[in-house]
Amino acid sequence: MNNPTVTLAAIIKHLDLKINYTPEDPENILIHKKDITRPGLPLSGFYDKFEADRIQIAGLTEDAYIASLDEDMRKFRLEEFFSKRPIAVVCSHNTPVSNYAMEFAEKYEVPLLSTEQSTSDLTAAMISYLNLQLAPMITRHGVLIEIYGEGVYITGDSGVGKSETAIELIKRGHRLIADDAVELRKVSAITILGQAPEIIRHYIELRGIGIVDVRRLFGMGAVKQTEKVNLVVHLEHWEKGKMYERLGLDDTYTDIMGVQIPSLTIPVQPGRNLAVVIETAAMNNRQKKMGYNTAREFNEKVMRQMGLDPSQVDGM
Repeated sequence: MNNPTVTLAAIIKHLDLKINYTPEDPENILIHKKDITRPGLPLSGFYDKFEADRIQIAGLTEDAYIASLDEDMRKFRLEEFFSKRPIAVVCSHNTPVSNYAMEFAEKYEVPLLSTEQSTSDLTAAMISYLNLQLAPMITRHGVLIEIYGEGVYITGDSGVGKSETAIELIKRGHRLIADDAVELRKVSAITILGQAPEIIRHYIELRGIGIVDVRRLFGMGAVKQTEKVNLVVHLEHWEKGKMYERLGLDDTYTDIMGVQIPSLTIPVQPGRNLAVVIETAAMNNRQKKMGYNTAREFNEKVMRQMGLDPSQVDGM
């Protein structure tokens, strides 16, 4: 698992921030903390637990507090704050940047930015963007495709048919997110988001044909930038004598960075239409999330047919 960073330039572009001062090219300033801070308490002189590597967002409250101080105290508080060298300071509501703030930002080489957005809107947008860009990430082999709104991550050994199955699914109206390499980000305690590395985005490799540009061949509707991983489907060559799931009563999961994702193992052999099988798996997984489990309903019917009470049977 890597430790991702995002440039201050990317944040400025994404949030449309105005640069009042920056000590160097924002492309060279790296942000690695997804948490942000309102500097109300630090500006009042309380610096316990202050983390300089967090972006500081100053709004109308901070501006009003500083304006309420006499000139000497205002100068003292602002210099004390900027001397801690926060990674960047953003002023919301287009609050005017005082001469002292600009002076101390330049003195201590602290990027000073501003925006007309409200503090609440800016904070929400900043947190959302940083959570995505700085989420823990791993890159894994496989294919990620959206099927009926479900993000299906297809894994398996090279040559098992992942990319060929993905092309068939795309022809059936589903959307490709990534082929061969999938970047998986843990954006929350229960959510894994997948996307393709930029260099191979929208491409699929087909043995015997080569690299195919899915976006140009099938249109913009055939691709998608990111998708939540809802189901893991592992393809493996059929092993004679191996017992495969027949009823679907037992739920299995794959651990991805501590998040448990429902998973299936599908055996591959000549004549099987894997695209249809995976489509069905995606729809069935969606049904389960909505509270309907076909396998359990069928099992309960069988139990009742045998004169048994399903609630009294172990495992039910």
